[in-house]
Amino acid sequence: MNAQDESKLPYHQIPDSYESYSPGNIMARMIDGLGYRFYWATENLSDKDLQYRPTSEASSSMETIQHLYGLAKTIHNLSSNEMNIRPVDYSTMTYKEAREKTLLLLEKASKNFQNKSAEDLEKLEVKFQRGERTNSFPLWNGINGPITDAIYHVGQIVSFRRTTGNPLHPGVSVFSGKTKE
Repeated sequence: MNAQDESKLPYHQIPDSYESYSPGNIMARMIDGLGYRFYWATENLSDKDLQYRPTSEASSSMETIQHLYGLAKTIHNLSSNEMNIRPVDYSTMTYKEAREKTLLLLEKASKNFQNKSAEDLEKLEVKFQRGERTNSFPLWNGINGPITDAIYHVGQIVSFRRTTGNPLHPGVSVFSGKTKE
């Protein structure tokens, strides 16, 4: 992906703060924080970075990015109350494809959550279909499941890239959501 394409991706910086602390805006801001962290954790990864795995049993950074795409899809589907069809194999996705699609899904999820009331959020469910079997879970499971799992895995990528000698951009500030170039 060239610099022009890169500049079109969301979450180079966290968007401006929302006007109110509605339940939906709080959810959206959590997603924005995840998107910002994912953007910088996955920015400019080399083949060495993508292939790194701490042990032979552990997932590589590339496999982790593919998993993060699946989590972003689940988060997006939660935000739009859509079904997650399982099983899904993301192993053929390229780094650039998985990165771009993950960022775009997180941006859409954030927009879906914005300005939602508590009553709106109570109607959202994490829904799974595996064959003929379906399961649904309340939003709470979406928070402690795919959202926090994604944050956890982004931290792994940051750690892995440090191990391979490619640390995070020094200007990244997860507190302010802005990056000094």
